[in-house]
Amino acid sequence: MLLALHKPYGVLSQFTPEPGSAWKTLADLGKPPFPAGPTLPPGVYPLGRLDADSEGLLLLSDEPGLNTRLLDPRHAHEREYWVQVERVLGPEAFARLAAGVRLPDHACAPVQARALAGAESASLPPRDPPVRFRKTVPDSWLSLALHEGKNRQVRRMTAAVGHPTLRLLRVRIGRLTLTGLGLLDSPGVWKTLDADARAAVFAR
Repeated sequence: MLLALHKPYGVLSQFTPEPGSAWKTLADLGKPPFPAGPTLPPGVYPLGRLDADSEGLLLLSDEPGLNTRLLDPRHAHEREYWVQVERVLGPEAFARLAAGVRLPDHACAPVQARALAGAESASLPPRDPPVRFRKTVPDSWLSLALHEGKNRQVRRMTAAVGHPTLRLLRVRIGRLTLTGLGLLDSPGVWKTLDADARAAVFAR
C-alpha cells in the first residue's frame, strides 16, 4: 500500500519518539490535538522524511524497494516546496536560487524558483503554533522545485541568499499534489493512493 499524509508541524517522520524530545511522532496522529481519525496502518514506514519543523506531503508504504525507487537521484522525482521567508526576494536572489546555491559542504543543483501568488499562500491553513510576526520585517512566499533532498537543504539555500525560512511545506512529489488529494488544508490527515495517484508520484 502507498499512503499520502499531510504531515503537521511538530511531528517527526517516524513512529518512535526521540529521548528527551518534545516533538510528536507519526504514532500520535489521529489523537488530540490532531484531527480525529484512524491511526496509520501497522507496517508502513516513511519514504524519505520531513523535519519536525516542516510540513506537507509525506509518503508512507509497506512495500520493499519503493524507498530506493522514489529517493534515488537517478530517477529524478521532482519535489516542490512552498517557503515563507523573511523579506521580499529580488531578482538577484531568485537568480542565485535558480542557478544552484553553493553551500559550504555541497553545491546545489539548479532549481525552479518563482514567487508564490497570494491566492496560493492564502489557501494554506494557519500554522500551530503561528510563525513569529515582526512588524519591521516583511515576509514573502516562494515556490522551489528540486530533485535533491539533502538535510535541511531548502532552509540552507534560502538562508544563503539572505532570506531565512520561516515556514516550509512540501506540496508536490512528482505530479502528486496536496491540492489534488484534497489535503492542502488538512494537516494530520492521510489517504490511501489509488492507481492514478500512485502513477502521479512516479511521473516525470
